[in-house]
Amino acid sequence: MTFNYLAILAATVSTFVLGGLWYSPALFARAWMKEAGINPDAPGKKGDFGRILGLSFILEFIMAFNLAAFIGPKATPLFGLLAGAGAGFGWVALSFGVNYLFERRSLKLFLINAGYLGVSFTLMGAILGAWH
Repeated sequence: MTFNYLAILAATVSTFVLGGLWYSPALFARAWMKEAGINPDAPGKKGDFGRILGLSFILEFIMAFNLAAFIGPKATPLFGLLAGAGAGFGWVALSFGVNYLFERRSLKLFLINAGYLGVSFTLMGAILGAWH
């Protein structure tokens, strides 16, 4: 199987940008931080944000690569969109749901995080299906 690395990179960038918007003050940053128990002003909790972003990008590239392998090289845009939605909402988000139930995390936090992943995989799938 051959891979279109430009399409995989575009899918990676799309999910990276979506995450930046999704977890920004314009959308869900305040609710997400409250529900996740994150205090950005707590001493010693800031971490190396550059490292976090870099590692996130690498993980998102691997996610896009795996999705490309799942979708295959002959996918249509519609199949890519539906496969991405199925993977994002049907596997990834619901897997988070199982963990969140046992960890007794809030429904709000689940909806924020699972929503991001579902939309993210759908977007990546659409890109990969359209650009093969």
